[in-house]
Amino acid sequence: MTGLFLTQNSTFLLGDIARILGWIINAIFNFLESVGISNVGVAIILFTIIVYMLMIPLTYKQQKFSRMSVKMNPEIQAIQKKYKGKQDQASMLKMQDETKAVYAKYGTSPTGTCLPMLIQFPVLIAVYRVVYAIPAYIEKIKLAYYPLVTDLLNTSGGTEFIKGLKSAATFKKQFQSQGVALENTIIDVLNKASTSEWESIAGQFPSLGGVIESTQNTLSGFNSFLGLNIVNSPWYSIKEFFSEGNYLWVVIALLIPVLAGLSQWFSLKLMPQAAAGADGENNEMMQSMKMMNNFMPLMSVYFCAILPVGVGLYWIMSAVVRTVQQLVINKQLSKMDIDEEIKKNIEAYNRKREKNGLPPEKLNTVARTSTRNVESTKREITSEERQKAIQDSTAYYNKGTAKPGSLAAKARMVEQYNEKNDKKNKNK
Repeated sequence: MTGLFLTQNSTFLLGDIARILGWIINAIFNFLESVGISNVGVAIILFTIIVYMLMIPLTYKQQKFSRMSVKMNPEIQAIQKKYKGKQDQASMLKMQDETKAVYAKYGTSPTGTCLPMLIQFPVLIAVYRVVYAIPAYIEKIKLAYYPLVTDLLNTSGGTEFIKGLKSAATFKKQFQSQGVALENTIIDVLNKASTSEWESIAGQFPSLGGVIESTQNTLSGFNSFLGLNIVNSPWYSIKEFFSEGNYLWVVIALLIPVLAGLSQWFSLKLMPQAAAGADGENNEMMQSMKMMNNFMPLMSVYFCAILPVGVGLYWIMSAVVRTVQQLVINKQLSKMDIDEEIKKNIEAYNRKREKNGLPPEKLNTVARTSTRNVESTKREITSEERQKAIQDSTAYYNKGTAKPGSLAAKARMVEQYNEKNDKKNKNK
């Protein structure tokens, strides 16, 4: 297959997602053009908002899992402390069963917060690839390059000069590939070329001055946002404006990486944070998360300083949209009756146990607890209570209600084995 289509990302899965997202941003640009706003920067802003709105269900589910996990962690830690050091099979099975019951009680799982993120991750990467290669997805911008690319291909030394540009360094493999049309690669290079590189092309090929100027004027109308060329990096723009003495534009260019870092930091601050354990067991993990939350905004500043302004604009808008989403989601989750949610989860869990031939669990329905509260409710049961519990359990399992091979059946087998050994030891 030939043509400009091959300038699009072709990675497995990411390429398919990017093509769908590319259709969206192309439709947005066409709509903006119909109302007289042919601007890539505005298209990126609307594109980012729409994509994140489409991901709201996954984001809500992820945040709900996170909030429930914060409430759940003290109970999980209490169970881990209860069975700490016990390696016998019966204890391990009981610990597994109790942990599973707590997860069911809160309607989450060990991978509850990871799964939505795994689904969102390729989408977000695809969004970045679309923004990074705008001409591959917006038809009108592709067509703006055509006259110049055609003339460069027909001019002696044109292709070789383009290959020598700094912006061509990342496209060496494309130049060597027989499966990629040469005009596609030249468009990729020109899309990444800085203002000085465009000037060098005009200086090298004065006969193409008219078509170069026409192409630049067309692209300038598309790519100009707040006085910045979204193809140039903020760092390049800062150096260029500073050398010209345009200090106001230096500040505007500097705002891109600064706003990227601040918006990222604020967005992370609104995320649900894990509660520390009573014994401080997870303090190390919390410190690592805190360091990561401080490090990520700094990385945002760096990347948005050296990458094109268009990428920085997407980065800022994505953080702003996430922040707004988080505020709305936090407000909705604050209204959520956690005890009622737990009640529903317990009912669903017990229905599942009933289908598997297991007795219903009597789980605590009070969610607002801590490790201290959990520990304070623990007490030594009397011998009469223990004996009654054993009799009730034996009567249940003797009815054959537990399915063969189920966790309950295995636990009963281990218990019977231990009872048999205890009797042998007593008779010796």
